[in-house]
Amino acid sequence: MKMFSSVLATTISDYLTLKRTLGRQYNSEEWVLAHLDRFLAARNADLSAETFAAWCLTLKNLASGVRRAHMRHVRNLCLYRQRREPVCFVPDEWLFPPLHQKIRPHIFTAAQVVQLLAVARTLTRTSNSPLSPENTRLAVVLLYTTGLRRGELVRLTVGDYDPHQRILVIRESKFHKSRLVPLSADASREIDYLLEIRRRQRFPVGADSPLLWHRSRNYSGGGIGETMRTLFAKAGIRTSSGRLPRTHDFRHGFALAVLLRWYSAGVDVQTKLPSLATYMGHVSIVSTAYYLQFVEPLAAAASTRFAKQCGALITLEPTRGGAR
Repeated sequence: MKMFSSVLATTISDYLTLKRTLGRQYNSEEWVLAHLDRFLAARNADLSAETFAAWCLTLKNLASGVRRAHMRHVRNLCLYRQRREPVCFVPDEWLFPPLHQKIRPHIFTAAQVVQLLAVARTLTRTSNSPLSPENTRLAVVLLYTTGLRRGELVRLTVGDYDPHQRILVIRESKFHKSRLVPLSADASREIDYLLEIRRRQRFPVGADSPLLWHRSRNYSGGGIGETMRTLFAKAGIRTSSGRLPRTHDFRHGFALAVLLRWYSAGVDVQTKLPSLATYMGHVSIVSTAYYLQFVEPLAAAASTRFAKQCGALITLEPTRGGAR
């Protein structure tokens, strides 16, 4: 944890300790609060409406949604402080900048995934990344078929894979939660294939070796994101707005595919959401619902299901002349 030096130093340290004890990582929040701490320390001042407004001016070059997020981090700290100091300053959230419009996720079609896998085979091998095509192909398969977060993907080791039960162990992920993720037969074969290549070429295959192995350093979440952007560009896949998709869109697509299967099978989706939340490593179904945005395939499925079950109950009022 960073060292703080303003009048809020103890409050910030205690606040971050509490949140991390509850399972939060709070890395970005710590960065924002450290920035506020330096600002107040330089002025030898407490947080007030005036100093908060002055600090907000240092954020003017950021997008409105980012500024709002930073300001909310400070407000949450103030609400925590208010428990000990009831008269302390708490920013008014109604004065914060507006939210960004939510980014519409790109839902990859099966044909696009096949295209990505084909392009992955053509990626250049280097001395530091001799398995770049195989690593990238496996990354696409796991992201698409399991909905893993990219950070979870890069932290996987060979020992986290059970080839007999076709299971991945996701250890100490977001909110300090671990879970078991069953694999499809195709995903399991991709892992087996990559590990066999590593054995033949005498690359590391020990239990502690990264599943996505790189000679000079381990993959990072940002590194995988950059690899995926390169892959999307080479495959010519763009969103409806003409931009490259995000790696996180695989996670959206996975959640949507699960929901569509449930709708098609006539399953009570609300009772199944806790299962999906557990699979995806969410604390509650509230987090899961974030990924289940009302996109067109889901709307069509919901309408079709409603029509089958309740369509006979709906009649149109007769119009003049007897037409219906």
